[in-house]
Amino acid sequence: MRYIRLYKVFLLQYLKALMQSKVDFFVGLIAFFFTQLAGIVFLYLIFEHIPNLNGWSFEQLLFIYGFAQLPRGIDHLFTDYIWMLAMRMVIRGEFDKYLLRPINPLFQLIAERFQPDAIGEILVGMILVVTSCVKMEIKIGFFNSIVFVVSIVAGAIIYTAIKLFFASIAFWTKDSIGLLQLVYETADFAKYPVSIYDKKVRFILSYIFPFAFVAFYPASYFIGKAKLLTTVGIEVLIAIITITIAYATFNKGLTIYESAGN
Repeated sequence: MRYIRLYKVFLLQYLKALMQSKVDFFVGLIAFFFTQLAGIVFLYLIFEHIPNLNGWSFEQLLFIYGFAQLPRGIDHLFTDYIWMLAMRMVIRGEFDKYLLRPINPLFQLIAERFQPDAIGEILVGMILVVTSCVKMEIKIGFFNSIVFVVSIVAGAIIYTAIKLFFASIAFWTKDSIGLLQLVYETADFAKYPVSIYDKKVRFILSYIFPFAFVAFYPASYFIGKAKLLTTVGIEVLIAIITITIAYATFNKGLTIYESAGN
């Protein structure tokens, strides 16, 4: 409860600063929304020439694409500032301030920034999921509604865990932004059915960088192409394992952190 109250304080202060430039805020929000729409246009152009992609219809791809946007958008909304750990905080000694306060350092890092641009990402994801469900006549009952929420939260945790793990490598290498960006961008492959890729790519997306368990596998369950335990069940397990490893790596990095100064 203490950290919830503290997060509200951090959030209100950040929003006050953000609202000093209202035009910049709304332009950024709209621009990010249209960036997401560009991906949908790309899918539409593909299906203009290829009406069926390895057994997947356009509506099914829209559902997977929209489903992938939701956990990524939540991760982007709440934990975007972890990128700064990989980019500059260690090499510039900026991480010092988190060690001087009687608050968990990771909580401070996450609470430093709330990224409202991600609202556009989440909005596009919801529109795609609802639209594709209507077109495919998918009815999500009470039980599956709970499973849906659990899956989205678990997916967001996987995104955050992968980001935190590779950002924490900066404690040893001083910066890890190149590595983090390389790994994080592989998540774009998970917006499409993993079955269309080569076996090596499928293995990487499923078990090395498990982005496929954020979108394709759980989405397959709701479409009716897979079972609950082999999709959302494994997704939750991977979320627990990855966040545990990532947080342990972060804490280990704290023990060897040396202020760089300037």
